[in-house]
Amino acid sequence: MGDRSRSLDRPPSAVREAVGRSTTTAALTFVGTATTILELGSFTLLTDPNFLHRGQRAYLGKGLWSRRLTDPAIDIEDVPPLDAIVLSHLHGDHFDRVARRGLSRDAPVLTTPAAAQRLRSWGFETAPMSDWEQVELGDARESLVITAVPGIHARGVMRTLLPPVMGSVIEHRVGGVLRHRLYVSGDTLTGRHVDEVHRRFPAIDTGVVHLGGTRVLFHTVTMDAEQGVDFIGRVQPRQVIPVHHADYGVFRSPVTDFVVAAGRAGHRDVHVVKPGERVDLEPRSAQSGTGPA
Repeated sequence: MGDRSRSLDRPPSAVREAVGRSTTTAALTFVGTATTILELGSFTLLTDPNFLHRGQRAYLGKGLWSRRLTDPAIDIEDVPPLDAIVLSHLHGDHFDRVARRGLSRDAPVLTTPAAAQRLRSWGFETAPMSDWEQVELGDARESLVITAVPGIHARGVMRTLLPPVMGSVIEHRVGGVLRHRLYVSGDTLTGRHVDEVHRRFPAIDTGVVHLGGTRVLFHTVTMDAEQGVDFIGRVQPRQVIPVHHADYGVFRSPVTDFVVAAGRAGHRDVHVVKPGERVDLEPRSAQSGTGPA
């Protein structure tokens, strides 16, 4: 699927730690903002680590900041051993000073080239990813392939003021058989670039959709309810988990608006996960067989 692919020679964290988790595991724990812990078979990923607490400020760049309204469901000391960190872009509500100080340098950060450059200067191992580039973890017995897909944080002149952003398609395979395909949107707006993701990955099992209708300098820079519905209509994930919608004052579009609008558009399998909640992701075989790969 990807234009370029490379492998990181790393055994799954569950194997390293002798956890013995089943290769059929597919679960998501919502920490807050866009921070999730993804368990896919023996692999564990962390997305967009934001561990600031209520009242602390997240730096958004260009002298802009926003105060956090919530606490993370877990503290950074409680993050399990990781195989990788998937980071959509470098903003303070996605990778904050707590993450910079507290995250282990053992797990590589898969992110945009611009973010990777800064993170390397902080001592993190990074895997810079351009659009459609792939990184593979594991081996032929069990693997995780992460593909960077296009994202548009803003349009017009505002786009030049914001950092590059990527989405991620994450595919878990056991013995070469696709077990789960998950799309983390990143902080993108909807649009025709999403159609190309759907063309290359036509059967998304789970869509983790960054919402909030974030408003910065009178511009919307993340999807609101209307855009979110347009996005899932283009991607057609079998199940939808909205994130990035209630933690900062710049988030202006309540997740309840999205749920109502999605229902009206016929999208019934929307699961609003509470902070701290761990949900099993419906397995591919239970939805429609193996589906197109």
